[in-house]
Amino acid sequence: MHRLVHVLIEEGIVEKRHKTKRYAIGHQVLELALARPSRSSLVVAAEPYLSDIAHDIGDTTFLTVRTGVDALCVTRVIGTYPVQVFSIEVGARRPLGVSTAGVAMLAGLPPPEAHEIIINNANRFDAYRTNPTSVLEQVAVARRTGYSVRHSGIVPGTKAISVVIRTPDGQPCAAITIVAVRARLRPQREGEVGETLKSAALAIGKLLHK
Repeated sequence: MHRLVHVLIEEGIVEKRHKTKRYAIGHQVLELALARPSRSSLVVAAEPYLSDIAHDIGDTTFLTVRTGVDALCVTRVIGTYPVQVFSIEVGARRPLGVSTAGVAMLAGLPPPEAHEIIINNANRFDAYRTNPTSVLEQVAVARRTGYSVRHSGIVPGTKAISVVIRTPDGQPCAAITIVAVRARLRPQREGEVGETLKSAALAIGKLLHK
């Protein structure tokens, strides 16, 4: 029995909560669900807004979901501007905090919960050239502005903006992200794009109530 549980944890089917010592469904179950032929209600609700944003703003738009202490990219829509930034592949999973999407979702959590996740992910941050102090600072800024910004994206010379999407009970479950060459997201336009993403995230969240 213990061997089976160990295998399930390794495969991401089950996660062990360190505080309660209880077990819960793991991130891999959600990833398998998102990969199934019938798409999730979140993806269905979000895709029209992602398409509108990619068309109107012109840059590649991503949808990322939270899976435990990670962020998983589940879809992207290519924009209309001649130069597009494909900073992350669909299916890529990263620790919460190393991308603008992860920071946006952390900013949507109660501070103690976000802090605990950041500390738990701390030993994974080195591979992404960041650290808990930097992530905490980014989360604080995202709470104030309502969106997360990465002024130097994963791809050199790029910039990313993300906004959290909330479930019907107010929990952050996903994020919309725009990634563009840095010159296209100067300070004034950054705010405009941030507001556009906020409106889309709010609309998607309302659709999840239905």
